Amino acid sequence: MTLLSVRSLDVQHGQLKAIRGLDLDVEAGQVLAVIGANGAGKSTLLRALAGSNLPTAGSIVFNGTDITRVPAHRRVAGGIALVPEGRKLFRSLTVEENLLTGTYRRRPGPWSVEKIYELFPWMPDRRRQNAAQLSGGEQQSVAIGRALVSNPALILVDELSLGLAPVIVRRIYEVLPTIVAEGTTALIVEQDVAQAMRVADHVHCLLEGRSVLEGHPRDLTAQQVERAYFGIDETPAAGE
Repeated sequence: MTLLSVRSLDVQHGQLKAIRGLDLDVEAGQVLAVIGANGAGKSTLLRALAGSNLPTAGSIVFNGTDITRVPAHRRVAGGIALVPEGRKLFRSLTVEENLLTGTYRRRPGPWSVEKIYELFPWMPDRRRQNAAQLSGGEQQSVAIGRALVSNPALILVDELSLGLAPVIVRRIYEVLPTIVAEGTTALIVEQDVAQAMRVADHVHCLLEGRSVLEGHPRDLTAQQVERAYFGIDETPAAGE
């Protein structure tokens, strides 16, 4: 079943068109990874899906309902949660208080603060520690937990591995199958292409706001991904 359908999407920042005529589908129970170089439009896409940036053209249909002009707070209540780039935790609040902020628009479902503590076993002992005192990987885990306690049908994770050591990234990715098994579909923006190709059911590569390559990771060659990522034209030059 198609959970999210994006058609002919345009999103602008002032005069800059960051997303251009984008088509994208996310199937329920899927992990979809969006890759691309800096400035490709990945974060803009997630903000548009979450309701922070309104499109200038095109449509976003979620669970059969057109949400193109629906405000962000109603999207959360409807089942979309964003883990923003840089985590954006409330640094003066404790781990548990940050998690509780995610329950404000909570839907019925399996995720609770206690369930997050099971997912990340280090958290209960640190529940009263301020978020500012956590490492980057710990902050990312709290940000994911905060999104999950709203019980989303779709979780959007922006730059999951940004600034984190590889061992921490692996630990965070280890919980992804549990998240999906509990009924939450995942759309992740990832700078680590190899990691994205390992975990995703489907991949889109963005270049200058357009999807220039998509498919199942096993069907895409390393050369195809490299050319799409860097925008290398496969057309032979004159005289070749």
